Amino acid sequence: MACRITFVLFPGFQQLDLAGPMAVFEVALLAQPGSYTWRLVASQGPAVRSSAGVAWPVQALPRTLGDGDLVMVIGGDGVDAACADAALIAWLRRASRSAARVASICSGSLVLAAAGLLDHRTATTHWSRSRQFACDFPAVQLQADRIYVREPAQRRGPQPRPEVWTSAGMTAGIDLCLALVAHDHGEALAREAARQLVVERRRPGGQSQFSPLLDLQRPEGRFTGLLDQVRSQLRDDHRVEALAARACMSPRHFARCFRAETGTAPAHAVERLRVEAARTALESGQPSLQRIADDCGFGSTERMRRSFQRLLGRPPLAFRKAGAAAA
Repeated sequence: MACRITFVLFPGFQQLDLAGPMAVFEVALLAQPGSYTWRLVASQGPAVRSSAGVAWPVQALPRTLGDGDLVMVIGGDGVDAACADAALIAWLRRASRSAARVASICSGSLVLAAAGLLDHRTATTHWSRSRQFACDFPAVQLQADRIYVREPAQRRGPQPRPEVWTSAGMTAGIDLCLALVAHDHGEALAREAARQLVVERRRPGGQSQFSPLLDLQRPEGRFTGLLDQVRSQLRDDHRVEALAARACMSPRHFARCFRAETGTAPAHAVERLRVEAARTALESGQPSLQRIADDCGFGSTERMRRSFQRLLGRPPLAFRKAGAAAA
């Protein structure tokens, strides 16, 4: 039985957020006929203009959905207006009660969150929207570094909830859709789709490897000076108790306020700053791994290696080799 995908668009959507997933399902359909069908819908038609200015024809939001349907909300710059689209939000709430699965690409997860579909569930979004997401939707357990997140269906209770998939920005939608193909039709078909698209079946690391660490702060933010101090003195003690003391706050209150402003925990922010500094040193050709580990506050090369694997998906030596190749 074919899975029917309902791609949900809104004015200002990002074309790659649509074209990437659509390409995955197209390749899967060519390799296994009858596996997928799809349609484009929106709360207003007959066409929706993307952020690039290209208008895509759409159908009206469907009145009914099948048990095997997948509703996928596309992201893009118009997401804030989409979150305030009462007709779209109401339809998503109704759709979540009948569709088998709901998914989002990139910042489309904010629309799902606005509809209440992610409350008390885990999700991810594009790194540039993480702070906004954490502030606007505190009931969602945001996993900001993940490429994609699959939240299982909840069948028990007075109001069953569908399976939900959310992805990080743009090309991460391809990762999510390859995982969907593997879930639906097996790993072999997902590998074949990845091979045809010339992409990795499973990308290593999270989206920290793509997000600039300056995004941790706002120029007017209350922790701007503190983060600048951490960045310039990476060898110092930057445990949450020490950071809270410098901010004249209790550790618990500091951690809560820091996460609300930056979208991440203090310890994770410090680790990201250290990894980025070490990565820059490696790519610039500094010779000693131990010296880099010491200067960046890791203390040991093994601790640095674990942080690189966790945040970037590759060991430090991979970045040294990449820097040497680029030179």
